[in-house]
Amino acid sequence: MSLQDLRRRLADSDWINRRIEGLVAAYLRFAFRSSRWQVSGFEPMAEALRAGQPVILAAWHQRLMMVPWYFDASLGKFCTLTSEARAGRMVGRILGRFGFDTIGMSLNRRHVMLSRVVLKKMQEGFSIGIATDGPSGPARVASTVPLVWARASGAPVFVVAFSARRVIELPTWDRMWLPAPFTRGALMCRQWEAAVPRKATEDEIEALRLELEAALDAVTEAADEAAGRGG
Repeated sequence: MSLQDLRRRLADSDWINRRIEGLVAAYLRFAFRSSRWQVSGFEPMAEALRAGQPVILAAWHQRLMMVPWYFDASLGKFCTLTSEARAGRMVGRILGRFGFDTIGMSLNRRHVMLSRVVLKKMQEGFSIGIATDGPSGPARVASTVPLVWARASGAPVFVVAFSARRVIELPTWDRMWLPAPFTRGALMCRQWEAAVPRKATEDEIEALRLELEAALDAVTEAADEAAGRGG
């Protein structure tokens, strides 16, 4: 057996993947509990959830791993979108350990089909979380997907981010962050106030996409500043 075959077999091993997922989930819990966090802006989302309104959470892919602390699972059901590639499936299973459902995003699945699955979930009362520049970038370039779902569902959109004074940067396309233990961190949420017209033109959609992108950058920069990473 070649080294490449061995690596592939190890990567496909359910036993190994389950243990890696468990270790990552345990690490995230430890990093969160051992650090001091400033939490800001989540009450409007909590009010919407208490009123029975599903919401759409939008984040940059780099800041995705703190999803378990972006959404209060005691207030409603939550579903995230993850890539159907090996790494994406693992992230989905890690989030499953926090009680969240997932929808796999396949490159072979048309956006219309994916949107039908998502909107059905929202009709069932699920809130939806999406990495707005995921699953493969380019980093910090927002897609129009959350706009399509907001227009079809009428659900409010919230932009979220975390930051920490010390982080572990993973060797991914967007240099994904994990918070280090025993640090100072920030969790930020802001409601995106723009309305998406039911019959928006292409120019209107592009303008809204840029507004959403700017809102994500702003909440991320605010989290960085609160965590002591500001310039």
